[in-house]
Amino acid sequence: MAHPTIKYLDYGLLLLRIGIGIFYIFHGYPKLFGGLDRWEAVGGAMGVLGIGFLPAFWGFMAAVAETFGGIFLILGLFTRPAAGLLFITMFVATIFHINNGDPFSTIAHSGKMVVLFLSLIIIGPDRFSLDNKINRRRR
Repeated sequence: MAHPTIKYLDYGLLLLRIGIGIFYIFHGYPKLFGGLDRWEAVGGAMGVLGIGFLPAFWGFMAAVAETFGGIFLILGLFTRPAAGLLFITMFVATIFHINNGDPFSTIAHSGKMVVLFLSLIIIGPDRFSLDNKINRRRR
């Protein structure tokens, strides 16, 4: 018999994927449709990594990662790659906020997301994910 906490692990991961996915759709959607000015503002954060070229491209990519990463998390499709893109996006945001001298409460939000997405990369998809359904068919 499985340990009770293990028995409900997939339910917890499902709730986590759906909850975080919804938040990231709402977080990324305004950026995605914010246009060139918004993309340049968001992409300017790459300057803290010494990447000052094409800020609109990087901002657009962050918006795509947040919006579609959220959708993929909800579906449990491409769970690890989606979490990977969101990890990178939030890592850059964390470094940006630290470099900007922002208050800890601002830094902590993106920092917590870095930990969460790294955890999802390690754990991978749960049994309710489309990834799991696809992988079972391949076996």
